[in-house]
Amino acid sequence: MPDFLTAPIIAAAIIVVIVIIIIISSYVKAPPDKAYIISGLRKNPKILIGRAGLKMPFFERKDELLIKQISIDIKTDGYVPTADFIGVNIDAVAKVRVMSEGEGVKLAMKNFLNMKEQQIADSLVDSLQGNMREIIGTITLKDLCNDRKKFGDEVQQKAQEDMKRLGIEIISCNVQHVTDEKDLINALGQDNMAKIQKDASIAKAQADRDVAIAQAQAQKEANDAKVAADTEIAVKQNELSIKRAELKTIEDTKQAEADAAYEIQKENQRKTIEVTKTNADIARQEKEVDLKRKEAEVKEQALDAEVKKKAEADKFAKQQAADAALYERQRNAEAEKFELEKAAEARKVQAEADLFAKQQEAEGIRKVGEAEAAAIAAKGLAEAEALEKKAEAMKKYGQAAMMEMIVKALPEMASAIAEPLSTIDKVTIIDSGNGGNGESGVSTMGSYVPSVLAKTIESVKEATGIDIREIMKANTYDAMVNKNITVSGLENVQTVNVSSSEGIVPAAPEAPKAPAAPVAPAPAAPVAPAPQPPKGPEAPQAPQAPQAPQAPNGPFIPNGPRF
Repeated sequence: MPDFLTAPIIAAAIIVVIVIIIIISSYVKAPPDKAYIISGLRKNPKILIGRAGLKMPFFERKDELLIKQISIDIKTDGYVPTADFIGVNIDAVAKVRVMSEGEGVKLAMKNFLNMKEQQIADSLVDSLQGNMREIIGTITLKDLCNDRKKFGDEVQQKAQEDMKRLGIEIISCNVQHVTDEKDLINALGQDNMAKIQKDASIAKAQADRDVAIAQAQAQKEANDAKVAADTEIAVKQNELSIKRAELKTIEDTKQAEADAAYEIQKENQRKTIEVTKTNADIARQEKEVDLKRKEAEVKEQALDAEVKKKAEADKFAKQQAADAALYERQRNAEAEKFELEKAAEARKVQAEADLFAKQQEAEGIRKVGEAEAAAIAAKGLAEAEALEKKAEAMKKYGQAAMMEMIVKALPEMASAIAEPLSTIDKVTIIDSGNGGNGESGVSTMGSYVPSVLAKTIESVKEATGIDIREIMKANTYDAMVNKNITVSGLENVQTVNVSSSEGIVPAAPEAPKAPAAPVAPAPAAPVAPAPQPPKGPEAPQAPQAPQAPQAPNGPFIPNGPRF
């Protein structure tokens, strides 16, 4: 074969082999329980379910989607309250599968592509559990126990809405097991069991009654037959006896006269009557015994049925009361919990308000304390300054200042001496009649204050060596000329005239006035301003420094000679 023909044939063979290899490698066949999703070259992926197809190598990819039925075990994982507030734990099984048509398979491709069966079940169980919990809260425990299919259908219908968005179809939902937190299901079963037992007991009692009646009837018939047989035997025996008696009577009759035959006949008649009467009494007593026994059985059965019925009714009432009490305790516990939470919140708010008030009060007390401390400090400074001014004045004027203080103190001393007399409401004076010494009770009473004041002056002289009377007389002519008494510093002291009614010696008559020496008044001590604290006491002002005394009105010669 020429070379120019061999090359095309080889190339064609190679191409055919390559095409066959590509076809073989791209051939895929999906089983009925899986969907092969081929994507890559097309906008919409190709879906193969139970049929074959081609996948272009390197240009397309194949993914698997499990579409067979999947069983998912749904558990509440704890007690969930029903519509009647009873916690139940439910175990159910849902049968689901991935949708294989329309939009459902497209949604499933987005959510479950290349997932295993257990992975799909794990991703769906949470949603199914949530839907089942929601349905549990809308149904009562009794309805849940009586109609589980209805509950499963409601769960399926409720969950189907969520599953449809994932491309999942719920085939069925069946409740496998239901338990409650307080074992109330068994209580409901016991109630039905009690009713069944009650009906069975009543039926049994009725059957026992029918059996007893049948047995009594059979015993009665048997007894009647026995009595009849005994009666027949007795009759036969009686006939035999009668026959014998007749034969004997005939014999006796033959042997005795008519009286003996009469006695024999009479005895036979009495015997017959007693036998018949005895048989009748026996039969009557047997009938009475049977009747009393039957009455006792009927009464016993009626009493038994009544007691059982009452016991079942009491049991049902107690059970209902216990359920009501349990429900009431639960409601009370919830109400108490709610009240405690509200009370705790109120106490928290009150505590915060009290804390703020205490903080404000402490701040106010602190400010008041600072203001009072400042006021006390200012007052102390003012008083210290006034005392200092006063001490300077005392030092400057010497004995004149001392004399001025003594003169100012004399009225106070006289007032203090006379004060006890002011408390006396009524005074009765009894004159002793001793007129020889010239003193009467009235004069003695009037000289009380001057006498005591004079003694006080003497006591001051003895204690301190200061003679107040000599100081008061120091400015007179007799003191300066005859007694050579000189008091320095009197040029700035004013003479004080005290009325004689106060027990003070009148001042000496004024001498001709001399021109007063000009004396500058002492400046007043400055008042220290005290800070005004809010709502606090006002700070006291510092006392004024004493003014320099004015020149005396008595005679005084500036720079004159001293005696």
